[in-house]
Amino acid sequence: MNTTENAIQSVALEKSFGSRKNPLAVIRKLDFTLGAGRFEAIMGASGSGKSTLLHLFAGLLQPDSGSIKICGTEIAGLSDREMTIFRRRKIGLVFQDFNLVETLTAEENIALPQMLDGGKSDTGLLRDVMETLGLWERRSHLPAQLSGGERQRVAIARALAINPTVVLADEPTGNLDFPTAQDFCEVLRTLNEVTKCAILLVSHDPMVAAYAERIHVLKDGAITDSFDSEKDSEKVYHRYLKAMNLKDPAQ
Repeated sequence: MNTTENAIQSVALEKSFGSRKNPLAVIRKLDFTLGAGRFEAIMGASGSGKSTLLHLFAGLLQPDSGSIKICGTEIAGLSDREMTIFRRRKIGLVFQDFNLVETLTAEENIALPQMLDGGKSDTGLLRDVMETLGLWERRSHLPAQLSGGERQRVAIARALAINPTVVLADEPTGNLDFPTAQDFCEVLRTLNEVTKCAILLVSHDPMVAAYAERIHVLKDGAITDSFDSEKDSEKVYHRYLKAMNLKDPAQ
């Protein structure tokens, strides 16, 4: 990808659910840019539209209006088949519930996007990714034989095995305990530094969000504040409370 090209750019993005007579606006005239190679996070309360926004960027939902460009390609007008192919080749997806195929081994789950795309898996890249994530010794295990942290690492390995330009992670630590969540975030940070892929992380957890370089607060379907994390979870926490007009419950 051209290093001057943005990984994600949306302009006047809108998305509503419900009927035409009673629409529920979830994303409102939203402008957003994620630069190439950046690691940034979106925070917001439950129902603020975080997951909807990520699904729009992934092409899993179509906007009502506005523009979404991923690596310079306008995705809003792509057909379902075109979007599926584009997503397999450009976008790595990591979700809270892992979305692993229970009858496939860890290695087969990781290689699945490439196989679905009609190509052979890059065995060298697969091994590199699995070794980086500490999965090589567990490659023949089924998901049921793996811990929660290992299943999440399989999910991110699957996202990275296509050598994506953009990784979208939706509450990826929601099912993990605190130490495992920290380990996972360290892996994300290292992979961003090593591979230069852009990462957009959605989380309500200040500790998790602080691993990103920059935080964007989503409220009522719009970005209301953006700031550098400085890798300081306390700063992120207090700045988030201020942006949401909330009081610190500890005070």
